[in-house]
Amino acid sequence: MSSSICVTSEVGNLKSVLLHRPGRELESLTPQYLDSMLFEDIPFLTQMQSEHDLFAALLREQGCTVFYIETLLEEVFKDEEERKRAVAYLVDASQIFSPSLKLIIEEHLLACSAKQLVGYCIAGLLKTEIDDKVKQKTLSYHIRDTFPYYIPPLPNLYFTRDPATVVGGSVAINVMKTESRRRENWVLSLIARHHPLFSSARIHQDYTSRSNIEGGDILMLNDRCVICGCSARTDSWAIESFAQRILAPIERGGEGLETVLVIQIPYTRAYMHLDTVFTMVDRDAFCMFPAIGSAVKVFSMKQGKNNALDIHAEPSLKQALKKALQVPAVNIINSGGDDAIASAREQWNDSTNTLAIAPKKVITYCRNVVSNEVLANNGIEVLPIKGSELVRGRGGPRCMSMPLLREKL
Repeated sequence: MSSSICVTSEVGNLKSVLLHRPGRELESLTPQYLDSMLFEDIPFLTQMQSEHDLFAALLREQGCTVFYIETLLEEVFKDEEERKRAVAYLVDASQIFSPSLKLIIEEHLLACSAKQLVGYCIAGLLKTEIDDKVKQKTLSYHIRDTFPYYIPPLPNLYFTRDPATVVGGSVAINVMKTESRRRENWVLSLIARHHPLFSSARIHQDYTSRSNIEGGDILMLNDRCVICGCSARTDSWAIESFAQRILAPIERGGEGLETVLVIQIPYTRAYMHLDTVFTMVDRDAFCMFPAIGSAVKVFSMKQGKNNALDIHAEPSLKQALKKALQVPAVNIINSGGDDAIASAREQWNDSTNTLAIAPKKVITYCRNVVSNEVLANNGIEVLPIKGSELVRGRGGPRCMSMPLLREKL
């Protein structure tokens, strides 16, 4: 396996991680586009960046190397051919139908430096930026919708967990559910395929998939088992396709894992991913939002004969986890403890979305006071960070990080 890309657990010492510092793309948010861009409110960008910088600084203090999407993408774009391919994709993906307008946008982007092109990939291209270059005003120019961008921004990109996932020594490029995030997996695919940091990693990507799987629904339990959440953002067809790839032997291009555990949770905005209600905090301990307990269904998937999957319903979540971990018992720690109101309130602000940086050591939002105390009372060291602006996109420390390398347990 690659020495720079390898994740075989949720709680092994975190050695390197991929982040994205929130930038100009967040300034695209206006009230009329909040729903489509998956935000509840408009963040104060300066404060948001300060909070994110403190998050990155804490990771470094804990011995973790921090890489940034924008830096790696700029390094990829130093290759002129990659810039040309990226420009062609951006224009095509943005569904610009006018040949003359396409040409104007292509010429504008090709004249950019690598750093400027990264800016357009992430923050988008405003219509006003090239209006002076549009000499021939077509009907579509005069009768155009109110959306101010030719190339839409990616305001959710700071949630680096979702578009790609390191599984063992490979990178799985995921398929995003919502229109506003679908270009994110292209960004991660560019980096994974063309940046030397990922040169030894295998890439798993299904270009034909019409089903969806996001990284917030993928948890590496150990080197034998991965957990997939079936949720509002990840569907059963995508999980089966993912399982087929990673359960296959390494010599056939897979990861050689033994089991995929599927945890089905209610399909709601509040629980968009499994990691908004369930995360691992120690070798045999988990933080869980208690209100979903009775609604959870669990299935195990293994490689069967003739490349088919053997799928079985599990009697309970605890039983399935004990079997997969090969331990006599597991500790399920309820976020919010026994206080149903505190539990629901803090879950909305991602109390359960913990990022383990080592066994028994997690990063959380400081605002979730009750849940943090419950974790501490269960022997978990809590490293709290400010997140009043970061949380407006409905994500916590785990959502904001893509682990690249963890020490093996």
